[in-house]
Amino acid sequence: MKAPRSIYLVLDMQNDLVHAEGPNGKSPLGEQVQSRQILAKTAKAIAKARAADVLVGFVRVGFSEGYPECPEGSQVFSGAPKAGIFKLGAWGTEIHPDLEQRVGDIQVTKHRVSPFYATTLEAQLRANNVQRIYCSGVSTQAVVQATVRDAHDRDYEVIVLEDACAAHSEQEHANSMGSLARFCKAETTDAVMFSNPTQL
Repeated sequence: MKAPRSIYLVLDMQNDLVHAEGPNGKSPLGEQVQSRQILAKTAKAIAKARAADVLVGFVRVGFSEGYPECPEGSQVFSGAPKAGIFKLGAWGTEIHPDLEQRVGDIQVTKHRVSPFYATTLEAQLRANNVQRIYCSGVSTQAVVQATVRDAHDRDYEVIVLEDACAAHSEQEHANSMGSLARFCKAETTDAVMFSNPTQL
């Protein structure tokens, strides 16, 4: 059996959401991404994770041509077809170019808020004997919260890199992190010491 592993999951850091030239570039979320320097901090965290031999994974939200997986009644996703965002194979669903991807990184495409819902994420984590999940991304009140809660209920240890997350306001980010305090540990990209779990 493989030794226990950790993974750093980079959540929804795609052009439609975080690129300055994307549809959210000048939105409240885009302003938070820029003011909190989310891209630079995430890039630094990816490099630190790789140096510690920790797996890296990228999660994106995307829909096939014609949006067959898009839920019409969702307040989060129902506007995507009209706005032309979250289209798989398009620029908008590509991970931001500042964030280095490598062959062998775990890749997850999701159609809902949680990266665990109806995706291959858990199968990939189990195949690699992942027991600890580090994560960050946008937005804190959506994918970060969903990842932490779902991972907690699947018995993973979870560490959120708080300063590499952003919401639509500083207050919304703070509220989200406060509500997650019982389900995860919070770290910063400067202080975090990436490591794999030790074998018993």
